[in-house]
Amino acid sequence: MEGKKKILIDLERLRYPNSGIANVFKNLVFGLLSFSQVNKLKVSLYGPQEILADLKTGFEIRKRKTIHKLVPFYTYKYHIIHTSHQLSSYFHFKKSGQKKVVTLHDLNFIHEKISKKKYNKELKKVQKNIYNADVIVFISEFVKQDFLENKKLFSFKKEPALKVVYNGILFPDITINYNLGSYRFLASKKYILNIGVLFRKKNQLSLVRMLPHIEEDLVLVISDCNQEYFKIVKEEIKCLSVEHRVHFCHNVSDEEKWALIKYSTCMCHPSTAEGFGIPPIEAMVFGKPVFLSTKTSLPEIGGSLAFYFQNFDSDHMVAVYKNGMQEFYDNETEYQENLIRWSKKFDYKMMAKAYLEIYKEL
Repeated sequence: MEGKKKILIDLERLRYPNSGIANVFKNLVFGLLSFSQVNKLKVSLYGPQEILADLKTGFEIRKRKTIHKLVPFYTYKYHIIHTSHQLSSYFHFKKSGQKKVVTLHDLNFIHEKISKKKYNKELKKVQKNIYNADVIVFISEFVKQDFLENKKLFSFKKEPALKVVYNGILFPDITINYNLGSYRFLASKKYILNIGVLFRKKNQLSLVRMLPHIEEDLVLVISDCNQEYFKIVKEEIKCLSVEHRVHFCHNVSDEEKWALIKYSTCMCHPSTAEGFGIPPIEAMVFGKPVFLSTKTSLPEIGGSLAFYFQNFDSDHMVAVYKNGMQEFYDNETEYQENLIRWSKKFDYKMMAKAYLEIYKEL
C-alpha cells in the first residue's frame, strides 16, 4: 500500500441519488474499476455511507457528516482531492503540496435572472471551490468557454490547468425489454419525452404549447420541481385542455426510465440553460431522435444528428418537430445507427480514462 497515490473523490451528491451529478460521479467510480491503473492508486470515496457501501466498489468509504460544513473533514493524508461540483460546501482547504481537482458543471447563475443576493451567494461558493484548484475540469467546451469569458469574476491562488472531460454514461443494454412498471399504460401511446428538473430554464412549458398541433402525448419525468413553475405549467395544460395528454412521472426507477425512453417517439429538450445534457444522450443510446434548443452546450451534445429549435414560438417548434420526424422516418435504420454510434463518445469508461490521466499528471 505504501507509495500509492491517495485520492479522495467527493460523492456527497449521492445524498440526492437521482441528481445528474450523483449519477455522473457514480459512473466515474465504476469506470475507474474498469482500468488496471486504478490499482496504483488508493481511492477513498466521501459521501453517504450506506449508499456508498451498496455500490460495492471495494474503495475505502469516508462517511459524510453534516458537521463537516462547519468543521472541515480531515483530508491531509490525501495527495489529491477531487471535488465533484463547483458549489460544494466541502474541501475548500488544502495543505501545501496537496493537489485539488474541481469539476465545474456550469455557471448558469451568471446568466439567470436571479436576485443580487442569490447571485453573490453562488459566486462566493464557486470562488471558494476553485480558488486553490490545481485543475478545473469542465464538462463541455461550452462551459469552458463560458468560464473563460467570465474568468475576471474569480481570483486564484495560482493559475489552474483547464481540461474538458465529457460526462460519462453507464449505457443500458438496449436489447432488454425494460418494464414500464407504474407507467405501463404508456406502452399503447405515442409520446414525446422530457427528463429532468421542472424548472423555468428547462422550458417544458414550450412543449405543452406544442400539444394542440401534434398527435403525440407529452411525458415529463421529473427529478425535482420548482413549485411556481409547476403551477404555471399546470395552468397552461388546463387552458389548452390537454390534461389527458400530459403525464407526470415522479420517483422513476432506472428500469422505468429506460423503458420510458425505449417506448418513446423522441426526446425533446428545449432548455435555455444547460451545463451538459445527459437525457438527450440517453435517448440517442436507444436510437431515438432528439430535439434540442440551440442554447449553451446542447449543440455540442447533439451534434449534426439532433434537430434544433431556433426559437420557442409554437408554430416554429411544431414545424421543426414534424419535419425532423419525417426526416428520421425516411431513413430510420441508418439514422438510428448513427445516433447510437454518436452516443458512444459519452461512455463512462471514456470519462474515467480521462480523469485517470489527470490524476496521473498531478
